[in-house]
Amino acid sequence: MSQKNLNVSSKTHKFLLDKLKDKRTLKIYKKFEDNLNINKNFIVAVSGGPDSLALSFLTKIYSIKKSLDVKYLIVDHRLRNNSTSEAKNVQKNLKTYLINLNILTWKGIKPKKNIQSIARDKRYELLIKKAKKSKINNILLGHHLDDLFENFFMRILRGSGLNGLVSLGKETQRDGINLIRPLINFNKKDLIYLSNFIFGSYVVDPSNEDDKFKRVKIRNFLRQLGLEGLDRNKFYLTIKNLKLANENIKFYVKKNLEKNVTILQKKENVILREDFFSQSEEVVFRSFVDVIKFVGKKYYPVRGKKIDRIFDLIDTKTTFKVTLGGCVIKKVNGTIILSKE
Repeated sequence: MSQKNLNVSSKTHKFLLDKLKDKRTLKIYKKFEDNLNINKNFIVAVSGGPDSLALSFLTKIYSIKKSLDVKYLIVDHRLRNNSTSEAKNVQKNLKTYLINLNILTWKGIKPKKNIQSIARDKRYELLIKKAKKSKINNILLGHHLDDLFENFFMRILRGSGLNGLVSLGKETQRDGINLIRPLINFNKKDLIYLSNFIFGSYVVDPSNEDDKFKRVKIRNFLRQLGLEGLDRNKFYLTIKNLKLANENIKFYVKKNLEKNVTILQKKENVILREDFFSQSEEVVFRSFVDVIKFVGKKYYPVRGKKIDRIFDLIDTKTTFKVTLGGCVIKKVNGTIILSKE
């Protein structure tokens, strides 16, 4: 790097670090630093909204302090006519702060239904592909407290169990890559403040106000609950307590899988011992789902109703053979065997 570039870098870093002289900004950063414990290079997923711009600033400060190399990526879904120009504007804006943002483009035919869900999956796919190519194991996402609350109600409407209700955790794994949400207990108001204070503006996605989407309807419902006196801190505490209960169940699921599952022939055949089904109903259910995902090599779990039908067969039939989630499930001489379809 030339002396001129070094001087520009030094001045920009000083400019960014000087932002911490603002008391509210410093308080937000300290909370962020306490929530994040990474000493390896990582990727930051950017959208241009206030949450991801705030995350961009916070991670840039973190990388300066920790001497880490961070990659910033934005996905251009091309679902709106101006999405490409928006992505380039965000790229240009961040470059001023020595944040080098690369654009990943979703090419191909776009969906007519389930647009937000499919777009989210495609975003993860592109980010994870880039992470693996770069040999980076951690991707930081800008999900915050409002997202946690919205996810909770989305899952209620789907009839999810406890595991689904608290599925938006601080850290999850997808295709062997860690998805980390260091802002998950941050209020959106703080992130908007930070985005305006540092960058002066942010991208407003019109789909975030379009109530044809279920998530937007839930967002509006939560706003109304806030006007009616919803205590966000108590609501967060409730979700936190549910997470603790969920972790307790996961502990027993892990024990059940370790003690009562035998894996054969290159991990494509599994035998379930009799004691596998002697656990509590929830532990058996989750254990069975995990076995199907493992053998069928699927990321998403199969539907609960389909699992219930398999359990009915196990209870009522002496022998059977069915397929589910990429698996062949058989009962032979009282033994349950799963193999890759």
